This record gives sequence, C-alpha cells and structure tokens, in this order.
Amino acid sequence: MTWPLSQRIHSFKPSATVNISNLAAQMQAEGKDVINLAMGEPDFDTPRHIIDAASKAMAAGQTRYTNVSGTILLRQAICDKYLRENNLHYQANQVLVSNGAKQSIYNLSVALLEAGDQVIIPAPFWVSYAAMVTMAGAEPVIITCNASQAFKMTATQLADAITPTTKLLMLNSPSNPSGQAYSYDELFAMGEVLRLHPKVMVVSDDIYEHIYWGEAPLYNLLNVCPHLMDRCVLVNGVSKAYAMTGWRIGYAVGPQLIIEAMKKVQTESSSCASSISQAGAQAALNGPQDSLSTMLHAYKLRHDFVVAQLNAMSGLAALPNQGTFYSFINASAAMAALGYEDDIDLVENILKRTGVALVPGSAFGLPEHFRLSYATHLSLLQQACERLAVFFNH
Repeated sequence: MTWPLSQRIHSFKPSATVNISNLAAQMQAEGKDVINLAMGEPDFDTPRHIIDAASKAMAAGQTRYTNVSGTILLRQAICDKYLRENNLHYQANQVLVSNGAKQSIYNLSVALLEAGDQVIIPAPFWVSYAAMVTMAGAEPVIITCNASQAFKMTATQLADAITPTTKLLMLNSPSNPSGQAYSYDELFAMGEVLRLHPKVMVVSDDIYEHIYWGEAPLYNLLNVCPHLMDRCVLVNGVSKAYAMTGWRIGYAVGPQLIIEAMKKVQTESSSCASSISQAGAQAALNGPQDSLSTMLHAYKLRHDFVVAQLNAMSGLAALPNQGTFYSFINASAAMAALGYEDDIDLVENILKRTGVALVPGSAFGLPEHFRLSYATHLSLLQQACERLAVFFNH
C-alpha cells in the first residue's frame, strides 16, 4: 500500500555521503575490493579511560534517564572545558547535551526558525545544514566560496547576503568538507558586519576544534567577537576529537533563553542522551588529553601525503588545509578532460572502476569537486591514491 507522505519529506534528497557509502557496502558484500574514503569517521579506537568510565557507570547503575539537558557532572565538565580551553564563561543552565552535534544544530533550527526566515550558509558546507534549515521551514541562502578564497566566506559576501529576513548565520571552522579555518582577522571582519545587524543569530559549529594544525592559533568566534555573546550558540561534541562517533554525544552552549528553547525541542523528540555515553563524555573532557595529539599527528601526516598525491594527478587541484581529516578537491579540469558534466557521475564511476569511495562536491553545495576523507590508515590511502592516479592520468 502507498501512503501519502508529507510534502516536506518529498523535498529532501538522500544524503550523498550515505548513498555512496551504501553503494560501497553493496560492492563489498559482493566481494569487491573497496576503499571507503567517503565517511568522516576516525579510524582510532576510543581511548581506554573513556571506555572504563562508561563501564564503571553501567556497573554503578547509571543506566536510567538523565535530565534532558544532560547530567550535571557532564554539563559542568563542558563549562570547565570552555573556561580552560576558550576562556569563555558558561553556567550549567546554558548547556544542552544532545545525541550528537547534529542534533544540537537541528534543535537550534527548530527552536529558532520559521517560514520566511533566511539562513546564510557558506558553501562548501556540511551536507545537513541546508536540509535542517529547510526542515524547519526556513530558506537556506547559499554563499559560494571558491578555492580562490580558501573556501571561506568574506565579510563583504556576508554583508551583501544579509536581508531584513535574515535570522541566522551558520559557521563551521575548521570546516567539513574543506578543512579550512577562519583567521582572527576574518572572524573580526564578519563580527563588524554582524554588529550592524543585531537581529542575526550565529551558530558556530566547532566540532573539529581539536583537529587543527595551522600555524596561527585557532580562534573561537566569541574570543574574537565577544559582543556576539548574547546571540551566538557554540556547538561541539566528543565524536571527532575523541574517536567517539558511535557514542552520540554533542553539546551546545549559548544564551539561556535559546538553550531552554532548544531543550523544549529535544524534550519532545529524543529526550536525554544516553546516560552511559554521557559518563564516557565526562571522562573524555575531564581526563588525560594525550590521545588528541597522537591522532592529530597521524591526521597531519595523512593530509600531507594525500594533498601531494592528488596535486600530482591530471586535472586535480587540492588546496592544503589546516585541520579536520578531509581534503576537498577541485576536479573541474579533470571532468572536462574526461567528459564528465556531473560530479555525482564522476564519483560513482570512480567507485565502480577503482573501488575508491568519495563524496561529490555538489553534496556540499559546490559542484565539480569531491571530498576525500583520510581518516583511515596510511597504507590504505596509498592504495587509494594509486588507483585514483590510474583513473585520472588515463
């Protein structure tokens, strides 16, 4: 029987990342040799002390519902993290723990946006930003940011994009998919634009904060623009930095009024995050941080290798970046030489012919590119680059 679905759900396209990963999984099930560089997931194990903390929590009976906002111990650990690492002062009632940073952003979108609102999103952007804005009934305003500007939005572009109906700006630094980070001067310039538009809120997605190797310090938006404190929500989590993707713990901090509204959304959707995962996240934030530097060193080595290999291939241009575990590659020249008009066709054909799974740039709002995740062992990256070289150097 066919059921009538909402017009809202008909407007969404399946995630390109998931589609490619599903195709890769199908090929693997058929016995084909596949190297999946589509998913953004650390290949490291969760540090032992985090696992032990979760195990102890289970043994101690911490297996029941928590406050929707999160346990007081985890929320205090988050406040301590912001004071220690970012010199930002938050109280526990300004924190909401969610099932991943993704839910934090969704909570904000539903709590803040309505029909007629516009949301500025620099492209390339993480695949779910625009979809969440649309799901909340608002209009995503996509600002194209090419490699010539390091895939980052300028203050001039921001000023030109703001209208009387602009309600929110979404920032991500370091960025998925580009790996680029906004500098102090770039954030300051955008802050001066926002100073002229006091009704525009900002969400800063800082999930890759600890995966950064740039020469200059990594600046938080509120360190540069403290005047935005009463209209900025910071989103972070433990998934990427601590190799805890399956634990599903993200968090948001911001003005209490906004956090309370986001809590209402979460109350009526998922309620609290896993009590056991929260115990693990508390240990991650409060415990030893040496695993971060170990993983960061590996990501930087992989980045250097992959960028050099890709730039040696015909028709590809990979801009070196400062963080994350992605490379975002301009394939326009290669597509023209090989006769491809669609980057989705390009990526699907690469997968079928070489067994290397990538994500098309159009999924991130910037066609004629593709994203490669190097969150996997260097030996696999070497094999993948050898296969890609055969494909592009024809």
